Amino acid sequence: MSYKKTEFGKIGNGEDTCLYIFENAGGMQMKVTDYGASLVSVLVKDKNGSLRDMVLGYDDAAGYENDRGLFLGAIVGRNANRIGGAALVIDGQSYELCRNDHGNNLHSGPDLFMKRKWTVERIGENEITFSLFSPHMDQGYPGNVKIFVTYTLTEENDVRIAYEACPDSDTILNMTNHSYFNVDGQSSGTVLEQRLQIDADAYTEADEESIPTGKILKVENTPMDFRSPKAIGKDIESDYQAICFGSGYDHNYVLNGEGYRRVAEIKSEKSGIKMSVYTDCPGMQLYTGNFLAGETGKGGAVYAKRCGVCFESQYFPDAVHHEAFESPICKKDTVYHTVTAYRFETE
Repeated sequence: MSYKKTEFGKIGNGEDTCLYIFENAGGMQMKVTDYGASLVSVLVKDKNGSLRDMVLGYDDAAGYENDRGLFLGAIVGRNANRIGGAALVIDGQSYELCRNDHGNNLHSGPDLFMKRKWTVERIGENEITFSLFSPHMDQGYPGNVKIFVTYTLTEENDVRIAYEACPDSDTILNMTNHSYFNVDGQSSGTVLEQRLQIDADAYTEADEESIPTGKILKVENTPMDFRSPKAIGKDIESDYQAICFGSGYDHNYVLNGEGYRRVAEIKSEKSGIKMSVYTDCPGMQLYTGNFLAGETGKGGAVYAKRCGVCFESQYFPDAVHHEAFESPICKKDTVYHTVTAYRFETE
């Protein structure tokens, strides 16, 4: 296992940024940057022994700074996904959040964690910990909190992301990573032929603005069913309300089981690469890159519609407004800790 540090370019305020590159004994590489604590690259050997980059991204920090809200490789916080009406109540106190999505709060607001420079707290042969201080009322969220995100590359070919924080007052903590994966490689085109399996019997129904209604619906006998592997594109154009509202898949799945477990798997016959998703979260947003629109990414790759797929581990969207959903509120002086990993195998 080894790592090295290189320059990743300047951002708009003139600050320099860095790229950290880790490689395990098998030749798999993980690249992350202190700008946004973003996941920039995951290089995996395909069935012919050639390295393919599994995640969509940009060639330098300026690309991430100019990201138009696609969240490529992004760490999202304090709250992933949406809060209806951009308002919430904690301990009887009402809070108005930033409105940045049809009057709702999406991924915490426009002052994104992905567009802030993080501090490197620790670095070792196979992992790095970034930190960010989020002050009281940051985008409307109460409480001061220092957030730590640790990326680890294992010899088992896991890219593991651990989140930790401890607020000084009750607040929401519900973080995720918004990487777009393509197991044929980031420049290979759409993911529609790749086969996906999700260990979930249900999903949370949402309205036209992707705000949950509070209902949990069974996937059985619907295009939402990925309990057995199927091509992502098989039902993606179905005349089914949830698909129509999301312009494809953009839905929170109610994951089976509890604790840290395998919750999803995506595989390509072309590359022979399989990626499994592990998490301890109750939900996962499946998003099939429906609003990618020809952006230029790494090495000149063009990211058209559905050229990547996101697996965003999370508490359910808008959970603060639905008592039946597990609460994303972290109590004062309580440690928030969650882990999600992406494991790569070649067959």
